[in-house]
Amino acid sequence: MSQKTTFTSMASESATDAAPRVGIGMLGCAFMGKAHTNAYKKIPYMIYPPPAIPELVAICGLPADHPEGAARRYGYRQSYTAWEKLLSLPEVQVFDNCGPNGMHAQPTIAAAQAGKHVCCEKPLARNRDEAAAMLDAVKKAGVKHMCTFNYRFVPAVAQMKQLIDSGRLGRIYHYRANYLQEWVMPHYNLPLIWRLSKEASGSGVLGDLGAHIIDLARFLVGEIATVSALTKTFITERPLPDGSGTGKVDVDDAFASIVEFENGALGTIEASRFAAGRKNRAEIEINAEHGSLRFNLERLNELEVYWVGDEPASTQGFHNVLVTEGIHPWISNWWPHGHIIGWEHTFVHELSHFLDCVANDKSVAPAGATFEDGYRAAVLCDAILESAQKKKQVQVRY
Repeated sequence: MSQKTTFTSMASESATDAAPRVGIGMLGCAFMGKAHTNAYKKIPYMIYPPPAIPELVAICGLPADHPEGAARRYGYRQSYTAWEKLLSLPEVQVFDNCGPNGMHAQPTIAAAQAGKHVCCEKPLARNRDEAAAMLDAVKKAGVKHMCTFNYRFVPAVAQMKQLIDSGRLGRIYHYRANYLQEWVMPHYNLPLIWRLSKEASGSGVLGDLGAHIIDLARFLVGEIATVSALTKTFITERPLPDGSGTGKVDVDDAFASIVEFENGALGTIEASRFAAGRKNRAEIEINAEHGSLRFNLERLNELEVYWVGDEPASTQGFHNVLVTEGIHPWISNWWPHGHIIGWEHTFVHELSHFLDCVANDKSVAPAGATFEDGYRAAVLCDAILESAQKKKQVQVRY
């Protein structure tokens, strides 16, 4: 964590005249495929000069996802229902995997073996073994790789990282984070979708939401040494999507964990999809020797700051910083100060960073999450599940 982290993705001097073109092959037509495609389309004119021009070569999805319609809507030249065909295209230089968790390992490993640079949605894999195989594949292939933990690219979170790395906070005592949503509660009458199946997703809220704040724990504070955790499934059966009966929910609806960092800091990490009224609340607070920082994703342009001994803040408590000045990470690419940005812009920052690394042979880390980070998050997710199952503290080992 000592390496300096920078959060700009400007092109090299040579690219200001003619940015290279990078062919994109996308797996996944739904939520994340839409979010990533939106980012690729914005990069050439918002991140200026662009590090590279993404060309939307092909998109792939299941027949039921109608990839041909997604290709027309999003602007991809070709569509497929078999990812193997997409990977056979020489013009695809970057394989972007936005498919369900169970579709992360095999296509991504094949892409790396085919010499494609790869980025993959989080969680990187359903478990640590799959993640390890993916990490091994990209190392052997020598390709660029990124696990898309996009909250690293929220300007306020990047500002937190810069303050911590500068040493201004001093010794960190606490990291507490919760990620809360409500969309699987009983009143939504949700059927047994893939996110509620261990075979398809690996875990429930742990991989879906918890992985984000687990990655941010490592990104902001450092490596985690031990975990103690509980998990809970509140609704154990749900109707099948086709109405033919019911099926078993075999993943977690909520978890709560206590962690100890290698540097001695204590942390609490919690996530639930049963938090009524919480739509997408990811809240992080860091308490340290010289101050505290607090962030809430539902107010992502703001950062609450408290400095010990800083008058009048020391007597008034936290003060709110609007992270929209041109000096703040990434903001110079957008609007005049005070004109806020949104959730979707994190992907613009993240994917332009990745294209910069591909086009100009830069390192994805430490600003971006590599497959190493994705693997370590998977190890921590598995450790939380092990702790909950065995009802004991678990030592984290990679």
